[in-house]
Amino acid sequence: MKLRFGRILAVVTLLGLILAACSGGSGDTTTTVGSGSSTTTTNIGGEVSDLGLPVVDPLDVVGGVDIGIAGSSTVFPLSTAVLTQWIDEGGPEYTIDSIGSGGGLERFCVEGASDIANASRAIKDEEVAACEAIGRTPIEVRVGSDALSLVISLGNYFAQDLTLEEIATAFSLTSADATWADVNSAYPAHPIQLFSPGADSGTFDYFNEIVFDEAQPSPILNSIAEIVGEDDNLTVVGVSEDGCTEGDLASTCAIGYFGYAYFQENVDVLQAVAVDGVVPSAATVDDNSYPISRPLFMYTAASVIDEKPQVAEFIAYYLNNVNEVIGEVGYFPAPQSALQDAANNIKAAAGWE
Repeated sequence: MKLRFGRILAVVTLLGLILAACSGGSGDTTTTVGSGSSTTTTNIGGEVSDLGLPVVDPLDVVGGVDIGIAGSSTVFPLSTAVLTQWIDEGGPEYTIDSIGSGGGLERFCVEGASDIANASRAIKDEEVAACEAIGRTPIEVRVGSDALSLVISLGNYFAQDLTLEEIATAFSLTSADATWADVNSAYPAHPIQLFSPGADSGTFDYFNEIVFDEAQPSPILNSIAEIVGEDDNLTVVGVSEDGCTEGDLASTCAIGYFGYAYFQENVDVLQAVAVDGVVPSAATVDDNSYPISRPLFMYTAASVIDEKPQVAEFIAYYLNNVNEVIGEVGYFPAPQSALQDAANNIKAAAGWE
């Protein structure tokens, strides 16, 4: 899934260039990043946010350089929302690919073909090693929180509250004739259908970590679950149209999982399952009572920022503005301390300290 935004800057006036060049005398901060012929001087403005980051005006950011962003399908809608606002304010066009956390970190750490990796899980030791092997020491940037949501159709009348043990049983079923009675003998024997993202997904990794204690290989891969890859909309359609009908044991009742934002977008056709009696919400994520809440990240590296200062500017803008859009997207703000740590990491990498 790819999203590319375009905007053509029609006129750059000489006066604008002169003002940009002279603005240092009015308290603006000019940061020079790079060395030799790659040195780039970028005006980032004098105002500082509550996080201690420069308040970046997208209009002031040097264009003509593409920033490649790739990774988590969960972080994708959040990054899309921030990038849309960035472009609406006159910023350059950048590219986002939704290819899963594992795919995004491979592109960033192994191929060196992107500048920012979106991830719905923390980077793994072997991924850090791969990054360092190509001269990239990953910088972790926490951008939000998610409640990984199990969803059932509106017609489902019995699976509104499941235990982690029942969820593990469901996503371990291997018989094509399996029913919900195999999950819990008290449940009606409707045929069961399962939907899961693929193994490259951070959502898959986190689900496997919490539900199956990081089992390798994950039981999901040997189950009857339909693997939908990175297209969470396939889960929405498959679950919402399952036909689950009380009194008709021939009707199939489905279950799937993805990020909370996708549930919020489809609340008119889906129910969110309570896990061990706790429903996903802002309150249950904040107090850590919801068993499947998780952090959301972006990763970059100082060597990337050295080559492309615009990466640090975009991430500064992201961190300064993410809490304004995150609720609308369907996720929850990261703890302030985590945002501050992310800001400090970017300040250090960009030489803004």
